[in-house]
Amino acid sequence: MRYYLIAGEASGDLHGANLIKGIMAEDPDAEIRFWGGDLMAEASGGTAPVVHYRDGAVMGFAEVLLKAGTLSRRLASCKSDISVWHPDVVILIDYPGFNLRIAEFCHNSGIRVFYYIAPKTWASRSGRNKRLKEWVDKLFIIFPFEIPYFEAQGIAYEYHGNPLLDAVDNHEYKCPSEVPYIALLAGSRKSEVGHMMPVCMEAAGKLGMKVIIAGAPSLSMEDYSPYIPCGSNVEVIFGRTYDILKYAQAAIINSGTASLEAALIGTPQVVCWSSSKFTYIVAEYILNVRKRIKYISLGNLCLGRQAFRELVQDDFTPDAVCRELQRLIGDKEYRRGMLDDYEQIRKSLGGRGASAAIARAMIKELKTNAI
Repeated sequence: MRYYLIAGEASGDLHGANLIKGIMAEDPDAEIRFWGGDLMAEASGGTAPVVHYRDGAVMGFAEVLLKAGTLSRRLASCKSDISVWHPDVVILIDYPGFNLRIAEFCHNSGIRVFYYIAPKTWASRSGRNKRLKEWVDKLFIIFPFEIPYFEAQGIAYEYHGNPLLDAVDNHEYKCPSEVPYIALLAGSRKSEVGHMMPVCMEAAGKLGMKVIIAGAPSLSMEDYSPYIPCGSNVEVIFGRTYDILKYAQAAIINSGTASLEAALIGTPQVVCWSSSKFTYIVAEYILNVRKRIKYISLGNLCLGRQAFRELVQDDFTPDAVCRELQRLIGDKEYRRGMLDDYEQIRKSLGGRGASAAIARAMIKELKTNAI
């Protein structure tokens, strides 16, 4: 069968790669075509992506408006490519602003649509549920707290655990530093790095420890160097995010998949997030993000309470970050409590083998309900 996958960011590339491995194991004759990144390319045997995610990722309402023309052209290109290749199924991975438009196109074209890693409609934009129900043949979710939500929405879904467990547990770890350090994961987009780095560099200066920045695969050294003070004990390492997290004394993490990865790896953390005033105002006022959900981090959402602190927008200051890091490193009881909570987060995600189970479920669904 022919599988067309679309991932628009680094986390989607990771999940897409693991899913491709599962598909190829279950369907040795599978033909794969995708929008994604290097991990998906490697998993598919070296096939290059139609479009690499780093060439099109944007974040926030202001950034989306500025790149509206580019996104429109990419949508047209993607639709054309799907029409020419005509896959048995299009598998959309997160990235809802783009992928929901592709879902509509595929539905209207008679092409089956699976959505892997659901849009976070439980947090905002619940109006998208109507489109999911109408345009998506099956939703494959990866968080236990999503089960009652999508059940109540009447959207067809399947849950087979979370693939991050396999990614984290199967990694071969190697320490990246001979001296103690703080890990910094500042996000996968330039806009995130621009908001995170100045505050985090000032906090690092106050703390006086070495900092290792886990370079995002979509970025380069040039995206980080303008923010790193001359003579500071800061190192940027690419391609070793899990190693950097594993051996860090503590981590500063931009909200996202990385915060859950840190929890599964066992790294004490503080999650930090800020954006442009325009994006934040829209998120607060129109989407009511913080009224709909109590937390912005996946680990805290899985637990249903705060396992680690979240410093959002105005609360995200150098002094606040420094104080939290000092507590994570020096307060043994506080640190132990966080690690105990991590165990509960891990248990909530089920066992290993999620990617393979999801691939099997997708193939079964295609064979059972062949058009």
